[in-house]
Amino acid sequence: MTVRAFVPYPDKRLRTPADPVNAITETVRMIWDDMVETMDAMPGVGLAAPQIGIMMRLAVVDASDRRGQAVRMANPELLHASVQMRRHEEASPNLPGVSAIIERPRAVTVRFLNEAGEVEDRDFVGLWATSVQHQIDHLNGRVFVDHLSPLRRKMLVAKADKLGRG
Repeated sequence: MTVRAFVPYPDKRLRTPADPVNAITETVRMIWDDMVETMDAMPGVGLAAPQIGIMMRLAVVDASDRRGQAVRMANPELLHASVQMRRHEEASPNLPGVSAIIERPRAVTVRFLNEAGEVEDRDFVGLWATSVQHQIDHLNGRVFVDHLSPLRRKMLVAKADKLGRG
């Protein structure tokens, strides 16, 4: 397993929808392994393949209190979102040094291909739900700052640029 480097914002890959995964192959499993290791090294609670330059609809999420509970997903899609919202401070290793409070549905139902290559529908609540939605955004070519007003987004991106050059 390898800790992968992050694609720096505003790389166009972060704005490009990822390609669907046709089957769970040994290559997909190796990418997932690297993604989990990379996520744990951040440390973070989720990672989408485009964040490390792999343009496949792959994501991993682990919002557990202890590591080793990662859910590996291919082609995750939102089936249902709760009406009740949850606010959480989100960040991304692609835009280091900045974060923002983002409001998202508190609970979601997601359909994805699991490690066995089977279609699975799973409910996620709280931080798990926030992270899954954040990763699906990445797979669709969106980053967390896209949920902000244009002015707030511009300010955060400028701050991240300044920190990167610092």
